Amino acid sequence: MDFALALKALIMGIVEGLTEFLPISSTGHLILAGSLLNFTGEKVKVFEIAIQAGAMLSVCWEYRVRIANVLTGLFSDAKAQRFALNLIVAFLPAAALGLLFNKKIKAVLFSPVPVALAFVVGGLIILWVERRHRIKPVESRVQSVDDMTVLDAFKVGCAQAFALIPGTSRSGATIIGGMLLGLSRKAATEFSFFLAIPTLFAATIYSVYKERALLSAADLPWFGIGTISAFISAFLCVRWLLRYISSHDFSAFAWYRIVFGFVIIATAYSGMVAWVD
Repeated sequence: MDFALALKALIMGIVEGLTEFLPISSTGHLILAGSLLNFTGEKVKVFEIAIQAGAMLSVCWEYRVRIANVLTGLFSDAKAQRFALNLIVAFLPAAALGLLFNKKIKAVLFSPVPVALAFVVGGLIILWVERRHRIKPVESRVQSVDDMTVLDAFKVGCAQAFALIPGTSRSGATIIGGMLLGLSRKAATEFSFFLAIPTLFAATIYSVYKERALLSAADLPWFGIGTISAFISAFLCVRWLLRYISSHDFSAFAWYRIVFGFVIIATAYSGMVAWVD
């Protein structure tokens, strides 16, 4: 494996880890980073999905005690059973729609300008939701993930399905969607973390299996570099975000999305940057 390939894998892993759990779209940032690095192609698309496993494992490690308690209580503890059921129910909408429309979405929307437009639209939605909360504060109906009903979980799962559009943000869709549905900011954020486990695990397994003919043993080193760097950066990001939401809203992320989106559109149409699809 040459140094340039290893460096690109490292950068992409860091980008994945830093953006997976923030409401700014990891897929969108990976598409843009890959374009700037001239790191594109069918195998790279598999790589971008596979390294999500590193981010997913960071959540498993951060919440290892909670996850262990759920697993050990699956056959005896009603709270653990309800939590597991909620994750399954929330996972299903995006999984079903992803299987049906994945090819069409990749063909049409996996390019820099559509991603930039999704950045801007998503940012405007976040600003609207935060403004709504400031003008008319309402006490959240669900303060903890343990208070969620199956219907709550299904609605958040439907919100997550919007993240099939690159640039929308899986975490942004679930967190902001959860807040609109009555979850507290902390409950929505933590449920988004937990929901990442089945979602990213399934996406990784499905993509690697489906495209296995593209892969070989020679790909393991750079896939490993990307996965490990995604794990480390995501772990640091999750801990930071939990502290951040205790005293901040998501407006800063919204403005970042909007400004970044317009920069991409401007550079694309002016010819300043030759974005690669």
